[in-house]
Amino acid sequence: MSLSEEYQKKLVTPEEAVRVVKSGDWIDYGSFAGQVVALDKALAGRAEELEDVKIRTYTSLRMPEVVKVDPGSKHFIFNNWHFSGIDRKLHDQGAAWFIPMLYHEVPGIYRRFLDVDVAMIPVTPMDEHGYFNFGMQVSSTHAVCEKAKIVILEVNPNMPKCLGGKEESIHISEVDYIVEADWKMLQVPSGEPKEIEKKIASYILPLLEDGSCIQLGIGGMPNALGQMIAQSDLKDLGLHSEMFTESMVDMVESGRVTGARKNIDRFKVVYTFGFGTQRLYDFLHNNQQCAAYPVDYVNDPFIIAQNDKVASINNCIEIDLTGQVASESSGTRQISGTGGQFDFAYGSYHSKGGQSFMAMESTFKKGGELHSRINPIITPGGVVTTHRALVQYMVTEYGIVNLKGKATWERAEALISIAHPDFRDELIKEAEQLGIWRHSNKR
Repeated sequence: MSLSEEYQKKLVTPEEAVRVVKSGDWIDYGSFAGQVVALDKALAGRAEELEDVKIRTYTSLRMPEVVKVDPGSKHFIFNNWHFSGIDRKLHDQGAAWFIPMLYHEVPGIYRRFLDVDVAMIPVTPMDEHGYFNFGMQVSSTHAVCEKAKIVILEVNPNMPKCLGGKEESIHISEVDYIVEADWKMLQVPSGEPKEIEKKIASYILPLLEDGSCIQLGIGGMPNALGQMIAQSDLKDLGLHSEMFTESMVDMVESGRVTGARKNIDRFKVVYTFGFGTQRLYDFLHNNQQCAAYPVDYVNDPFIIAQNDKVASINNCIEIDLTGQVASESSGTRQISGTGGQFDFAYGSYHSKGGQSFMAMESTFKKGGELHSRINPIITPGGVVTTHRALVQYMVTEYGIVNLKGKATWERAEALISIAHPDFRDELIKEAEQLGIWRHSNKR
């Protein structure tokens, strides 16, 4: 049978494809900018026929149709490895559940522990060799397909073809059904960084060196830093980052990123997922400079550490006076997820000349009242994302401090020095009560 004949034999409508789903099944939807659309709508159409169908995905950029038709989760149980704003609201309403993880472990978690009855994955059109490319969602996608009893591909001509290092594609022989769709890639603009984000980024930029290998997380501050790097005189930077961000296009096109000094994947921009605007999608499409790998490679701390001068830059929500960092929850409310923050904090420390930065605005407003993000203890119910012993640099708009090797009283002093001035006296009193403030501390 020729490839085209095999394709036609497996080609069905979305409605025909989702007939394979049974009550009680575990379904995977793809991830990030690569989540099924036509199959989601078709499965939602079967809501009244099904019970206890459990769905897994990462970071919804569209409101899932299965949740729209079943907000009470009577038929579909929607689970997510990393929340977006949409998932956060669904979680608040009791319509979504969070799956804790360390990002680099997820492919192994699928292979070792999880059942996948049906994998539904968006892909590019088939190439002349019978391969479909996963686009910008390599992450854990191949591991999902390996475990799936049934694999359904949603072929979308608008999906960028992202060249890879490994596991970035699937052959037609590994596929059970194919559906065709034509939906536009969602545009997720990063927005213009705020002045306070630029201020925070300005403390990090001077610590970067020629040849640094950069990882940027999600958020305004990392994007602000990326723009600053693009306008700097830094040379021969590398990129090895779980997410490919909009500002990385600026960094590469400015000539700052060559990858010439990387020890592994020299001259390559390495990432495991990405989303942004059409400019980013066009940049990644068929770009020989970029290599998409599964996350158990990109985020493996021992892979990260093989490059020198790794600089890991991530946002967080809160830090306590001992250095515990909460980056995924505010109290008991799940905001995002662990993602790769732990992976890169650990990996960057073991990189020769490596540095890890946690950054946040020192305060936030709630109900018109100003609150500190530097607190005596993590807000009750809050999840510690990064262990205090892992944290190196902490940055706010009031400065940057290094916590590595510091005793608890030194940490308290350092963190209070970059807290908002309105909260410093109260934080000193709290530190005294906690027994982590010495009489010789600076005031």
